[in-house]
Amino acid sequence: MTWAQSVLYYTGFPIGTPVNTLLSRVPQVLTHLKRKSDYLKEPMPKDGLEFIWKKMIELEKPVLTFNPYGGKMAEIPASAKPFPHRAGNICKIQYATNWNEDGAEAAIHYINLTRMLHGYMTPYVSKSPREAFLNYRDLDLGINHNGANSYAEGCCLWDQIFQG
Repeated sequence: MTWAQSVLYYTGFPIGTPVNTLLSRVPQVLTHLKRKSDYLKEPMPKDGLEFIWKKMIELEKPVLTFNPYGGKMAEIPASAKPFPHRAGNICKIQYATNWNEDGAEAAIHYINLTRMLHGYMTPYVSKSPREAFLNYRDLDLGINHNGANSYAEGCCLWDQIFQG
């Protein structure tokens, strides 16, 4: 399978779909999605992988994508192609869930599945702090649950301090 064919397959097109389908600017299927990410600093133990596979079978919908940062990528000097995410990382992990059902109830269900898979990976990924890929818009990041000490309150306080 070529890379372009794998993109079609990963996007949900059946095997054999013409590659020029990727040139279409009209979405073939409208879906809702949730993405999260992590970095793997140490190899996952075999029992950890088995645990995650079992949890993925239970959850059914979310998928994991491992983007390795070793091999050929590690041979490219940082000065040739700046990509700071390779430093100290074996790979980036993406948690992905897509769904076609509309409505808040469906969204809550599928978002929670993604969060659960992300939670199961906690022992195996970066720690103190747990890291995430900047370009995946994960609205879970930056949330606090401190009651009155909310983001909105922080913004108001910032405005009071710096704008007088």
